[in-house]
Amino acid sequence: MTAAQGPDGRLRCAWANADDEYRRYHDEEWGVPLHGDRPLFEKLSLEGFQAGLSWITILRRRPAFREVFEGFELDRVAAFAEDDVERLMQETRIIRNRAKIESTIANARVVRDLVAERPGALDELIWSHAPAQHRRPESMADIPAITPESVALSKSLKKLGLRFVGPTTMYALMQSAGLVDDHVRGCWRSAGA
Repeated sequence: MTAAQGPDGRLRCAWANADDEYRRYHDEEWGVPLHGDRPLFEKLSLEGFQAGLSWITILRRRPAFREVFEGFELDRVAAFAEDDVERLMQETRIIRNRAKIESTIANARVVRDLVAERPGALDELIWSHAPAQHRRPESMADIPAITPESVALSKSLKKLGLRFVGPTTMYALMQSAGLVDDHVRGCWRSAGA
């Protein structure tokens, strides 16, 4: 599947034309370089919640995720206790998966400690795995599920103690946070479209 014309007449990655929120996300966020420990922690957390689900499910619930996880502020999420887990398990506006909720809290504690020692450390760690070169895909079929860089990023994060950071999830993070640009050739967002 290559670039396809959307209802607004614009050529974009075909997956993005299925829904208004997908189009907005594709046009404004996907593949745009994202920096900062808090924004990357949020993206990392949401990608973990997405595992096994479609990204549109997460996008539609993102405002609620931001609300109940207190803006993904590291100190706040790291301070969550068992009663917060139970509260979140009753929150119908998010994905109520105990393992993912608990991992988000545990991950916040690891990242909080990491950036307390060196602010910017999560940003630096994630971006250190950006590939030196990346070939623009001709079609969605050319986009891998994992790469050597996403495997290495996954291993680095797991070594720190983070969970729900497998290689496929980390490649999705790399795409969404702009470490790679997988806008297919012909998409208005691709360089030299």
